[in-house]
Amino acid sequence: MAEGRKNGISPLVIKVGGSLAETGRLGETLATLSGAQIPIVIVPGGGPFADAVRSLQREIDFTDAVAHRLAMLAMEQMAEWIVSQRPGLKVAHSVDEISDCIMDGQIPVWAPLRMIGDDEAISADWSATSDSLAVRLAELLDAPLILLKSVDVAEDLSAEELALKGVVDALFPDIVARAGVSWSIFGPADDAALAAILAGEGAD
Repeated sequence: MAEGRKNGISPLVIKVGGSLAETGRLGETLATLSGAQIPIVIVPGGGPFADAVRSLQREIDFTDAVAHRLAMLAMEQMAEWIVSQRPGLKVAHSVDEISDCIMDGQIPVWAPLRMIGDDEAISADWSATSDSLAVRLAELLDAPLILLKSVDVAEDLSAEELALKGVVDALFPDIVARAGVSWSIFGPADDAALAAILAGEGAD
């Protein structure tokens, strides 16, 4: 079972897409996030580590359920790399650790396997990517969610339309609908808006 929310902590959950590394924007994004004046928790994409899992599954033939857990480990590898890039960031495996990081003035970077590795609300296959895991964390924390993407998307697209376009994964709309999580997608054109939110000037 996944853990529940602790002590009313409700940070802004920010999913950092692995594609930002491919487009060269990840370093700049992390610099922006590390200066946040509001409580946030970073959810890393799997990036090249998740790509390696996909490749290995073809080569040595393991089930999607195993791949799902390995993909969460890929997110944890990315979390370790992110923490190594900026001061004030710390890997967090649980609601308690997320809460402790925030209370200590640090920014938690979520490592999901321990917390939701056996979560029945998440499909144990490739239909659930780090996008769905991020919205699941936002649900558990009763927190809003921002997905940072390497491309700009129209503001009026629904979660279902975004899934059809491949911007989010297939499971994302179902979790959003069930949980009622407030969510937004920010692309490169939204850098100024993101900076304003992180400065405490309010979300849209």
